[in-house]
Amino acid sequence: MKNSSKVPDEKSVISKASGAKADIYVEQGHKVWFGDLFLEVRATPDHTLGCITYFTGDASDQPQPRMAFTGDAVLIRGCGRTDFQGGSSEQLYKSVHSQIFTLPEDTLIYPAHDYKGFTVSTVGEELRYNERLTKDEETFENIMASTSYKI
Repeated sequence: MKNSSKVPDEKSVISKASGAKADIYVEQGHKVWFGDLFLEVRATPDHTLGCITYFTGDASDQPQPRMAFTGDAVLIRGCGRTDFQGGSSEQLYKSVHSQIFTLPEDTLIYPAHDYKGFTVSTVGEELRYNERLTKDEETFENIMASTSYKI
């Protein structure tokens, strides 16, 4: 895929499940290398079908504490909408709880954006304080279906 970047040999990387065009497609378990460092891919749909979380490895030569770049799957004290682009509140809940909340509690979470200006949280903080994802699955689905729930 041709891009207008001024960085030589830059490649676009995206989830294979997204259906979008890119130079490199990734899916669950793939590793994206940056010299001696890598990010591992975990599939975390369903803000959109192609949502993935990149996280740093747990080997001694990788950054510690671990980091997770969650896109819109987990926001700080919230999560991305599930009412468009093939989203599913049931699947998002399962994705987050099985793929992100199983990481060590000191794992740093960096979402794609935040509506209140925060930039980082931890798995432990989100397990305790996330206003949506700390609920049981049925309550979470009701919250996500509600048009009056504010981010």
